[in-house]
Amino acid sequence: MRWFVRGDVDGFFGLALDNLVQLLLIDALCRFVLGFSNELIYGAVLPGAAVSLVVGNVFYAWQAKKLAEKTGRTDICALPYGINTVSLFAYVFLVMLPAKLAALEAGLNDAEAARAAWQAGLVACLGSGLIEFAGAFVADWVRKHTPRAALLSTLAGIALSFIALGFLFRTFARPTVGFTTLGIILLTYFGRVRFIGGIPGGLVAVVVGTAIFWIQVHTGGMPSPGPMPSGGLTFHPPMPVFGDLAAALKSGFAVQYLSVILPMGIFNVVGSLQNIESAEAAGDSYPMRPSMAVNGVGTLAAALFGSCFPTTIYIGHPGWKAMGARAGYSILNAVFVTAVCLTGTLALIGWAVPIDAGMAIVLWIGIVITAQSFQATPPHHAPASVIGILPGVGAWGALMMKQGLRAAGLGTPQAPFTADLIGRFLQTDTWAHGAFALEQGFIFTAMIWAAATVEVIERRFYRAAAWCLVAAVFSGLGLMHSYQWTVGDTAILLAPARDWAIGYGVMALTFALANFITVPGEGH
Repeated sequence: MRWFVRGDVDGFFGLALDNLVQLLLIDALCRFVLGFSNELIYGAVLPGAAVSLVVGNVFYAWQAKKLAEKTGRTDICALPYGINTVSLFAYVFLVMLPAKLAALEAGLNDAEAARAAWQAGLVACLGSGLIEFAGAFVADWVRKHTPRAALLSTLAGIALSFIALGFLFRTFARPTVGFTTLGIILLTYFGRVRFIGGIPGGLVAVVVGTAIFWIQVHTGGMPSPGPMPSGGLTFHPPMPVFGDLAAALKSGFAVQYLSVILPMGIFNVVGSLQNIESAEAAGDSYPMRPSMAVNGVGTLAAALFGSCFPTTIYIGHPGWKAMGARAGYSILNAVFVTAVCLTGTLALIGWAVPIDAGMAIVLWIGIVITAQSFQATPPHHAPASVIGILPGVGAWGALMMKQGLRAAGLGTPQAPFTADLIGRFLQTDTWAHGAFALEQGFIFTAMIWAAATVEVIERRFYRAAAWCLVAAVFSGLGLMHSYQWTVGDTAILLAPARDWAIGYGVMALTFALANFITVPGEGH
């Protein structure tokens, strides 16, 4: 298998766009929420992110090339890799922002408080990396004892909701760009045709989408993105931040924010495991331990060089593979991210190439992942796949509820979120309490519910009961369903979710007694 093939161009545009969105989010949140200076963002955070992304992208490209040589195949696709979106938001709003506010209350000035927030983020990222690395040594056991439907349907729920639905709304909000680029993607990837001259479909979609966007901007059909960002090229080499990290560890941030670091680290381990299973279902069988270990090393590298944001093996391997991407798209992504993060051109690229131009590619990935949860599992396990999808959709619904509240002016220090909202939602027959409880640890909920359903379908009732007991333990530890109110969000609370733990216990007892209190139905 060659290092670069035509399909790598398509894969690169999709993966690079995804990573570009994460980098733009980091820039905006660090600047406007945390008050980081340009020196801190462009001199430490972004270079650190570049180091972490290069570590993973280069390794997974090399891993794909070695697997191709070992199997004699030419269709091996590298595992996609990038910054973990969930951890990005969690560490900004649940670690760094509280650390900054605490520093301000202690009398520090804005610059000192921002640096304290950054140091707290470094500790959180370091903790996540250690958990991810340790998880590599137990992931094989988890994978061996978990039905495939449980692993794939959990990803499908995330893909359908957090990836596909959001971009579907955007597609219908910007139909000229959205419909045109989606048509190009459907034609080339579902229709399996090529443009004359062999031009990659992803490249065509991005170029055409960008052109339509700017034509509409100049004709008044689309809001202007504003003036071109000023500032020339500047080089910011990545530098280790051992001193700041040591100071942060002495400050006790690791213990103070353990309630966020621990569940997010476990969440990242399980998510990466599921994505490796998804790759195997698509035909590319990667060894679990080194794949997971390098994922952890990438996150550790981020913390050591100044980034507060963990990396992860991305969802979407089957989609990139279907596009024809192999190993090269991962290398191209590493080069692109390095150039963007080290030269200060992030704002310029984000201004010139709108997200709208590539959203059809991301929507395609969501469709392929959702379809895989049914295509790569036994047909009679389809009900379990549906059940595994529901928690992800429900968690996204909870997010939309909170976004709506923020749009209405709530979620500020003057009008914070409070438990009174539950009663107001209930007046419209909206069970917000259940939605917010489901949202916390939903990736565990999805996997456990789908696995238990598979065991019920196969009449392995004791195994189904065991999965319910796992859910009871997780709920008892506060890793699932236990939440607390913050100013503008609901966050996981590492305190026993007693009602849910009891419910899972009763459910486990029901399954355990099934052999004694039930008989096979007609036709079984």
